[in-house]
Amino acid sequence: MGQAARSAVVLAALLVSSLYLLQLTDSVRPAPVAKTGIEISSTLLTQADNSGREYFIKRHEIVPVGNTEIRLPILMYHYIRRPPSTRTDPLGYRLSVAPEVFQSQMDWLYANGYHPVTFNQVRAYFAGTDALPSRPVVITLDDGYRDLYTTAYPILRAHSFSAVAYIVPNFVGRAEYVTRDQILEMDRGGIEIASHTMNHADLAKMSYGSAMYELLQSKKWLEGLVGHQIVDFAYPSGQFTRATVAAVQQAGYDTAVTEQVSIVHSRADRYTWARVRVGGGELLPDFITGLGISMPSVTTTNLDVESPQPQPVQPSRPEA
Repeated sequence: MGQAARSAVVLAALLVSSLYLLQLTDSVRPAPVAKTGIEISSTLLTQADNSGREYFIKRHEIVPVGNTEIRLPILMYHYIRRPPSTRTDPLGYRLSVAPEVFQSQMDWLYANGYHPVTFNQVRAYFAGTDALPSRPVVITLDDGYRDLYTTAYPILRAHSFSAVAYIVPNFVGRAEYVTRDQILEMDRGGIEIASHTMNHADLAKMSYGSAMYELLQSKKWLEGLVGHQIVDFAYPSGQFTRATVAAVQQAGYDTAVTEQVSIVHSRADRYTWARVRVGGGELLPDFITGLGISMPSVTTTNLDVESPQPQPVQPSRPEA
């Protein structure tokens, strides 16, 4: 195919994608936002007269809204599998965390009061509409390998943990990657599905038109699958430029994560949020150190009223 023909294909794709972007708010529902405010205790206060209603004092430990800058470790995982040999596959080794190591890390987070959140909850926090739970952390898994579903997802569910999965649509259904049905199950099970381009493309080396194609088509494909907006993105291999950041924003994404290292984030720098890489051979003390110092939290107390469930009406029997 000649250069002119390739340019025409890219232009046509951009025109189709632009029409899709304009119609986005009418065709795709917003992504779900998980509730925050982890309950740390619940005490029965009293029972009201004959109504059966029960009154509970409930306490939640939260990070109150109002901070323009937050300390939030965004953990970056790839494979959750037995790491290959460092001699034959050094890159695969660095990208792999053994299942038992992942299990021990999740056990430690659970035992020490950490609360995994999604970017929908971070968005709500910066909007001032909802607090974050105490000791928040974001667990991200890149590329959509099959062990995301077969290994990581069961461990996350056993801890009632949420996570963010960055999916490459053109990899979906291949031998070593998740399937459409598995993505849907995880989306319904508390895993936030996010974009990683159509082909795991290095956007920093692409033309603007080609980069927009990768960004928009991935977004469109994932939204068509899960039925709600996809607004979070990860740069493949962490590569980006100022032009890339502008393209991500113009394509309708709200956040983008890199492979730079930090736990401090603001709404203003949301297109270049840094992460904490978790790789093969990492010891638990190193994992703990990477989490940094958590934000201060406060305990809130609320009175909650629970009414009894209405009893079903039994159908009357006809007289004999």
